[in-house]
Amino acid sequence: MVNPLVPEADTVAPKSILFIGGTGVISAAAAQRAAALGHRLTILNRGRSTRPVPEGVETLSADVRDASAVREALAGREFDAVADFITYTPDQAKASLDLFAGRTGQYVFISSASAYQKPPTRLPIRESTPLKNPFWQYSRDKIACEELLFQAYREQDFPLTVIRPSHTYDRTKIAMVGGWTDIHRMRAGLPVMVHGDGTSLWTLTHSKDFAKAFVGLLGRPQAVGESYTITSDEYLPWNQIYQLFARAAGVPEPELVHVASETIAAHSEELGPNLLGDRSHSVIFDNTKIKSLVPDYCATIPFADGAREIVDWYDHNPDLQVVDQTFMDLSDRLTGWARDGA
Repeated sequence: MVNPLVPEADTVAPKSILFIGGTGVISAAAAQRAAALGHRLTILNRGRSTRPVPEGVETLSADVRDASAVREALAGREFDAVADFITYTPDQAKASLDLFAGRTGQYVFISSASAYQKPPTRLPIRESTPLKNPFWQYSRDKIACEELLFQAYREQDFPLTVIRPSHTYDRTKIAMVGGWTDIHRMRAGLPVMVHGDGTSLWTLTHSKDFAKAFVGLLGRPQAVGESYTITSDEYLPWNQIYQLFARAAGVPEPELVHVASETIAAHSEELGPNLLGDRSHSVIFDNTKIKSLVPDYCATIPFADGAREIVDWYDHNPDLQVVDQTFMDLSDRLTGWARDGA
């Protein structure tokens, strides 16, 4: 019987792979893909995720921030590739460098496409685009991690590969700023706040699509010393993204009210850095480089399908339909001002 997760043309030699994390949006899909392709996958994490681990995958329980616990869990083992999904700061990157130097033929660091120059001076964004984000500490930390790890590649021959995903989602992740609260507002006939004028372009990638390219480069010596963007080639204006969610939620004509990103940032310390450092800018990515290494990579899930999948999942999980009253109040206040011309 043909495995529907694996194209018939795929013939891969099984590799020994370690995922640090392995049950997040990106990593869970990559784990499913790696297992389906027959790789010998081990997942090391604290065992607290609700996403299931694929059948036949080895799991090890340890806190990656506890170096001695990780060394004990791995017991001197080596891997063809180690993929680190949960390193966010330079201190954590240094600890991972100390843990995995000499233990793997490839260390894959998951960075972020938000590290690319903001605002971008040229589109599409390529791997050669400068890394600079003065708005968002998360992105600056990812840049600092890359710099530390690339220095180790140059000076210590550390087998680094950097991956820069952009907005990657699965059925649990609502792309709109307010999450489920925006779906609630649409269905209640309330105005929904859209940052900017809604015309900036955004790229959304389903985690299953991302996994095709990601797993395809694991254990590839050609990828060492390189960085890769992995995204869909589809890009949409934010207005259309909100409209696709509305249509999926059964609301054909949502009331979308545009509010400047700077205004939202001035009234929400939580939302501001992500808006100004990422979502408010048009992003179109050139995936030529990853396709040169994984030539059969093609993102095939349009976001129209993704939006329906997300809303359907939430509709079947009513306990997760959490309305954020703080965001409700912010939306009421800012959409009211926008409609009044304040």
